[in-house]
Amino acid sequence: MSSSAPETAPRGFRHASVLLDGAVEALVHDPCGIYLDGTFGRGGHSRAILARLAPQGRLLAMDRDPQAIAEAASIDDPRFAIAQDEFARLGELARREGLHGRLSGVLLDVGVSSPQLDDPERGFSFLRDGPLDMRMDPGRGESAADFLARAKEAEIAEVFKRYGEERYARRLARAVVARRGERPFERTADLAEVIKAAHPAWEKGKHPATRVFQALRIQVNGELDQLDAALAAALEALAPGGHLVVISFHSLEDRRVKRFIREHVRGDTGLPRGMPIREDQIERRLEALGKAQRPHAAEVDANPRARSAVMRVARKLA
Repeated sequence: MSSSAPETAPRGFRHASVLLDGAVEALVHDPCGIYLDGTFGRGGHSRAILARLAPQGRLLAMDRDPQAIAEAASIDDPRFAIAQDEFARLGELARREGLHGRLSGVLLDVGVSSPQLDDPERGFSFLRDGPLDMRMDPGRGESAADFLARAKEAEIAEVFKRYGEERYARRLARAVVARRGERPFERTADLAEVIKAAHPAWEKGKHPATRVFQALRIQVNGELDQLDAALAAALEALAPGGHLVVISFHSLEDRRVKRFIREHVRGDTGLPRGMPIREDQIERRLEALGKAQRPHAAEVDANPRARSAVMRVARKLA
């Protein structure tokens, strides 16, 4: 754990933190508390959290993207420290810091950041040609190009369908496998053109490769498994009364967050289903704080990428 980072941070790619004021207001209920930002990104939420903390407050942050870690070097504040790691491991970080079960709040801003999308070298976007990578930590794991080179057609189709909710998953996977037989995919524009040519039904206002690129990104980074693990770890790391704030950007993520909160609001009896129980036998661990929140029209106008954001907030009971 360190409050320092490499001296040079990536510049030139703007990032507007989504639901900034609402998320920080929901998170920071005790200015003297200890908080964790599981997705530092370019630090918008972290800086706003620090602005609300008292001198006794503390903020830990995490991110697996080395460019995010470099950006954190610009924060010179003794109350702040950051670790390069995936947010699924936030429980391990809390234990190392002696803060397990003591956190006042955990913030998870799920998904890819604008600088990642805007930098062609990261390979996240079909709008800008670059290496077909898509890894949030380019130094670890399998790139999108590697996955498409080795996966069988059925596996590619399943990824397109499950993570992209792509109606023509099998047809597009077949086109990918046919083309890679001639030469491997190495560039984002190359893949986008193949998908564009093979897709039979373009949606108005949406590039035909949108769902495929989302699916590959989720596959390469294990995003949904990461989210499930992070939610479970956050619940254990929070102190009673601590707040969990999660911002998601597509339905696959939001459904998981909604289900997680609902299950822990309803509670676990430990008894077989259908058996009569008393209210005091139900172990409820979370209380939902309000309804799901979405960005106001003014924020969406200023930052169109905010339009799909959903924020859910819960308080740990015990």
